[in-house]
Amino acid sequence: MNLFHRKNFWPIAFLPFLLVACKKNSSPGSGGSQTGTLTVENVLQSEPLVESGTFQGTGSPALILPGQSVAISFSAAKGEAISFATMYGWSNDLFFAPANPGILTYDMDGNPIEGDVSDQIKLWDNGTRINQKPGSTVVHPGTADKQNIKEVAGVDAQGNTYLPAGQLVKGVLKYNGNSMFTLTLTNISGGTTNETPLSPGVWTISYIVGGQLLQPNPLYTAGQPTANGLTNIAEAGDNSVLYSYVQGITGIFTPLSPVLVVVYNGIDNPVYKLGQNDRGKGLKYLAQKGIPDTLAAYLKGVKGVKAVYNLAAATTHVLLPVISGAPGGKVSQSISLASGDQLLVATMYGFSNDWFFATSVDAAMLLKNGDISSTVQLYDDGTAVNQFPGAGVTQFNLAGTPLTENIPISLVPNPNAFTTLPSIPDIIKITLQ
Repeated sequence: MNLFHRKNFWPIAFLPFLLVACKKNSSPGSGGSQTGTLTVENVLQSEPLVESGTFQGTGSPALILPGQSVAISFSAAKGEAISFATMYGWSNDLFFAPANPGILTYDMDGNPIEGDVSDQIKLWDNGTRINQKPGSTVVHPGTADKQNIKEVAGVDAQGNTYLPAGQLVKGVLKYNGNSMFTLTLTNISGGTTNETPLSPGVWTISYIVGGQLLQPNPLYTAGQPTANGLTNIAEAGDNSVLYSYVQGITGIFTPLSPVLVVVYNGIDNPVYKLGQNDRGKGLKYLAQKGIPDTLAAYLKGVKGVKAVYNLAAATTHVLLPVISGAPGGKVSQSISLASGDQLLVATMYGFSNDWFFATSVDAAMLLKNGDISSTVQLYDDGTAVNQFPGAGVTQFNLAGTPLTENIPISLVPNPNAFTTLPSIPDIIKITLQ
């Protein structure tokens, strides 16, 4: 499957990228020159969930009793949805959850959805216990059963009746700005024929890539057997096992853009300087959209720049991360380096607003060590307002339009305001052989 539908990623008008070097001032300098193959790889072990968490009541045990509420705060991009699961406490193995993939956060036009979303909450039978009449007298765990997960639409397999789930659990979605939402769940079952406490629960947000969610069935699949610890919630209100599972598949997913490689000598870094604003020569197009063309064209006219390369991965153009064990994207280029040369490599952190990886290293160090991954740093270009990486509605590569800002280029802290990233050498590897 082509994960990146082109209308949602780097525009086709810029592809394929030129792989031809523009060489100038090519004197090798003292000590001659050496030629090798520069390789840039996306080595990130990607995960399908961008966020996940738990919720619970405030008492002991931490049930959500009739009249009580819990609030779940999260970020989301267009097309992403929030899913959750919580036990119908006075049952044998019933649970509340939205239909997959969850409650959508934006409409088709990219406007945030707000208000009552209770009608999207459903009641499900986990299929692992024979249902008794729901209520405080239910005996746990009850008689074992072996059925697939099925929606309870008014009546269960044993003939017990239920109000619509949205009349027992109320969901209200609020947009807080900058891609951040709050989903408030309130137990409104009090005084009904289906009064029940709700158990501690689990929630998730899946990455969307090329218009497709990486995990469209994050907690359960209707018509399939229960899995991954959902039974612990549905039968006993224990969210620890399911949360351990979703934690294990929550993390970072990002492609790297086509890679800009620059060899220069006798001048300062011609692309950026920490603490200074973007120079307006095209770096922002690389940092915001993953398009190096404008910057590459500019650099070819800069005195002291000896070579410029624009490297795109075959087929995908972007460098995909490691997905389900499949190797990540890789690009290579033969380059010549002389004494005193500097090598600059830059590529966009694809699922960000304007972050870019870059290194500028003396050729002598590269020729000596071969692997310069440890010298790479992650920068914020300061030209677009930041959002949760992979869950920002104005991120260009998630079909958004960046919100402009104008602040100096800075290092991206880790942890940052949104998440904790892997170490940089666990994302990008740069070697010369």
